[in-house]
Amino acid sequence: MGAAALSNTELLALLLRTGNRGSSALELARQLLESHGALTGLLVNSPQKMVRAPGLGPARAASLLAVMELARRVQKERLERKALLGRPQAVKDYLCVLLQGRHQEVFVVLFLDSQNRLILADELFHGTLNQTAVYPREVVRRALELNAAAVILAHNHPSGIAEPSQADRVLTDALRAALRHLDMPVLDHIIVAGGCTYSFAEHGLL
Repeated sequence: MGAAALSNTELLALLLRTGNRGSSALELARQLLESHGALTGLLVNSPQKMVRAPGLGPARAASLLAVMELARRVQKERLERKALLGRPQAVKDYLCVLLQGRHQEVFVVLFLDSQNRLILADELFHGTLNQTAVYPREVVRRALELNAAAVILAHNHPSGIAEPSQADRVLTDALRAALRHLDMPVLDHIIVAGGCTYSFAEHGLL
């Protein structure tokens, strides 16, 4: 019936391949999911935290981290093949895989070509738990380097609240103003938080 018929525990057990002393691969998978809350809590861990998870170690952690990296690359390839206008869900899916579970704020800019195809998804700025310093001048400089025609902005809220703050609104306006001089539109600003997304464009804020 295929992999889709398997539970999360069974899929994780397949990746683990074997259990530990006194527990099967299925039991180890169940324990890992329970201790991390869900698949997301486990798979978005940093390499350092993944290695320290009971029952994993370097080899198993590397396998799980590779799964997440493959997921990111699959989503990225989908974005690169087609124009992003009219495909907001594909953009959100990619950003969720990229940003969900991060423990610090990360500001990403998707640089697009004249056909609205992805040139590069660049993590330009990294911050703290609740804020990131974003410099419009750096965004403009990178856009010129890549000869971009448009951009999509994105960042995460580690707090889990997918709502824009006043600072988010001010920053978006500042970036729009800076890029307007280059005739480079900001197509959207997407916030990723708690498994949800918030689109400035869909809420009429752009």
